[in-house]
Amino acid sequence: MTEAPYQVIAAALRRRIEAGELLPGDRVPSTRALTRDFGVAMATATKALQVLQAERLVHASPGVGTVVGPPPRARRTAAADGALDLNRDEVVRMGVAIADTEGLAALSMRRIAAELGVSTMALYRYVGGKDALVVQMVNEVIAEFPLGEIPEYWRDAVAMVARVHWAAYRKHLWLASAISLSRPQLVPRLLPHTDAVLGALRGFELYRLDKGAAMSTMISLFAYVRGIALVMESEAQAEQDTGETADEWVTHQTDQLAAMIAAGNLGAFRELLADGFDYEYDLDQLFEFGLGVFLDGLEARR
Repeated sequence: MTEAPYQVIAAALRRRIEAGELLPGDRVPSTRALTRDFGVAMATATKALQVLQAERLVHASPGVGTVVGPPPRARRTAAADGALDLNRDEVVRMGVAIADTEGLAALSMRRIAAELGVSTMALYRYVGGKDALVVQMVNEVIAEFPLGEIPEYWRDAVAMVARVHWAAYRKHLWLASAISLSRPQLVPRLLPHTDAVLGALRGFELYRLDKGAAMSTMISLFAYVRGIALVMESEAQAEQDTGETADEWVTHQTDQLAAMIAAGNLGAFRELLADGFDYEYDLDQLFEFGLGVFLDGLEARR
């Protein structure tokens, strides 16, 4: 039976560790490097590292990346509670490291405690519970994407905020699912982003007269960016589960789709796919297209 790509990568790294080419404490190739060297998707590279983490051959190290060796469980377990060499920032960075490499579903207080070598209860004094930790993680990673100077022209200002969020979601796939729009968390470093959008809309007469419309527009913008970003997370998970990229999956569905279109007499679909039309599914292009439509719609409302 042919090994899946992630298994091939995991085996190659395992051999390097066993041969002593990668020593304890050495940083293993990043997911980006593995993607480049093996010609695979980011999700496949991530799953390969997850396999090695499950075998305790590597672990996530805050501020460093994935390094050789089991998590340092014994580093602090013998220390008295008052003498724990631990701080809030280290707990948050470990949470981010786990979420970046394995997804938000893999995050738990017990998992972080195991990686840091402390008791689970010891973490609560630093970050509270898991929900509070996630808010601090969001605040931590948003700091990587400062807004800078806000453009004076409303369209440029709104577009800048949207693109900053897109870049953050691109780097941290878990971030979109961590942020709630219906029950927005109080994240200090996100509030200036909201303020920037509302400030850009102040010149609209409609919004001066109807503050509810301004709020709806702001929420709609963030919902659009977050919605596209959620596709990245779900696609990464699908690639891990199936070993297929989105393009490979679509190719395998072509015949069945054609049969369904013919059976349903779906004329618009048939016309769209005529002459071998091949849609290039690029999320960055899709995001920019949708952002343009959103901004054009605001322009028309003026």
